Amino acid sequence: MARGGGLASKRLHVKAASANQAPRPTKMQQNKQHNQHHQHHNHHQQQRRTQPANTNTAAATSVFAATSLPEKLVPQASELVGGTPMVYLNKISKDCKARIACKLEGLNPCGSVKDRIAKRMLDQAEMDGTISPGRTTLVEATSGNTGIGLAFIAASKGYRLILTMPETMSIERRVLLRAFGAELVLTRGEIGMKGALDKAEELCATVPDAYQLCQFENPANPAVHYETTGPEIWRDTAGTMKHLVCGVGTGGTITGCTRYCKEQPGGDNLKAYAVEPAESAVLSGKPAGAHSIQGIGAGFVPKNYDQSLVDEVVPVSTNDSLAMAQRLAIEEGLLVGISSGAAVCAALEIASREENAGDLVVVVLPSFGERYLSTPLFQNLWVEDDKTEQSMPTSWRTAKRIGVKPLGERESL
Repeated sequence: MARGGGLASKRLHVKAASANQAPRPTKMQQNKQHNQHHQHHNHHQQQRRTQPANTNTAAATSVFAATSLPEKLVPQASELVGGTPMVYLNKISKDCKARIACKLEGLNPCGSVKDRIAKRMLDQAEMDGTISPGRTTLVEATSGNTGIGLAFIAASKGYRLILTMPETMSIERRVLLRAFGAELVLTRGEIGMKGALDKAEELCATVPDAYQLCQFENPANPAVHYETTGPEIWRDTAGTMKHLVCGVGTGGTITGCTRYCKEQPGGDNLKAYAVEPAESAVLSGKPAGAHSIQGIGAGFVPKNYDQSLVDEVVPVSTNDSLAMAQRLAIEEGLLVGISSGAAVCAALEIASREENAGDLVVVVLPSFGERYLSTPLFQNLWVEDDKTEQSMPTSWRTAKRIGVKPLGERESL
């Protein structure tokens, strides 16, 4: 849901004093007039800021049908998807020729850009009459973030959800999926997303009333980026960006955003850059391979990836992606995932080119970093924490594991 809006311009009208001007009101009269004006203004402001309740679900109908809501109060959590902010890089990009602005998709309700496609794919299937809660079992292959978004939306709508995922994805992803009530089937990590896709198709053939969402080819995927993410970026940069950098997992983000932006006045000069793992540079025509950049590099060219819109493919190694994601947290205060590190590596390369001096480079950071704590991204911190714990007195380590007693119950030292 896009948020915000332009600020109305304010004009100050000044009149010269006149000899016949009425006597100036007292302070008490001024306060009374101000309060009356303020109350009148607030009444009209409240009228403008309210909107009819969303009645798409039974819950929304029963709770909100007879009332109206302020603009920032929505009837259900799924309505919070989208409208993410943007921020400039500063320290990391200080030696670049161009400026870099980041689209922070990790600030979606469930922490990634995939919240957008999860909501849109389910909404579209419902509008088409293909699925309905209580009858349909949703099935999808995921590397984690789409699955979390689907689990979030499915829980709010009342669907059963079965997800297939490579076993190499982080433990945080597994826990989050199960926390939303999703059923999880792990597939062999060495065959990547292809194994998860094959398993999803197998389940669809055996589970009654199963429906596979097919994020890699579902047209609702690029459509939601054409309708929301792209317009948000174009609006927030006032159409001044010259370069758009996106990692490619399903291909939906770069396809939808680029298509929208290139259609805008002046957008025909925009250049789009697809980021993929150097170890599995399939978009560059090389064979698929193992890598640790979760969320991009599926090992095949997705149907939702429109190559005709992309000006350049930028391969980035896993090690460089990890190092950059760590730097973003320490130097910019941006806790992001590994694929965000890869995207920023590519953005830095583009922003460092002499021919791009003075331009604005926009890079999409797909996910929040907290779900990568168990991955190599933060592995060194786990080692340091273990060493710190081992150096503690035995009594301290025990207290840390079982919980410290309340102050009144502690023994005297």
